Amino acid sequence: MQPGRYTELFFLDEATALAAGHRPCALCRWEDYNRFVSFWHDLHEGAADADAIDARLHGERVMPGSRAQRRHEAPFDELPDGAFVLDAGEPNLVLRDRLLRWTPSGYISPSPRPSSSSAVVITPPSLVALLRARWEPSVPLLHPSAISS
Repeated sequence: MQPGRYTELFFLDEATALAAGHRPCALCRWEDYNRFVSFWHDLHEGAADADAIDARLHGERVMPGSRAQRRHEAPFDELPDGAFVLDAGEPNLVLRDRLLRWTPSGYISPSPRPSSSSAVVITPPSLVALLRARWEPSVPLLHPSAISS
């Protein structure tokens, strides 16, 4: 990684990147970044530049005073497609009426999406709001294995 430059991160798909608390790169994905900022500005008060967005995302994904992942709770039936939750200690993608277990090579093991319980959500709340607003990037939101599962 280059100090003072962008972070060289690559993810399985956009939903995985959002679950990790990352936004589109302003250098290599300029069009998606500008659309993202526009969505962000409509959904959240305050500054909508890269530094302000990154600071908010960092606060939503990392526990203060540690490097531990911050998690949030929400009712399963309120989560949009593309959000990530923990199920039996494993990360799962929420997709329609199913949960799909995430692996580095794709999604596996579809299971029914619970309808009446609370979920432990990995995706930061401000990015869950973005997914709820129907964010559709130019890169695939979901890996092809999510559609075929």
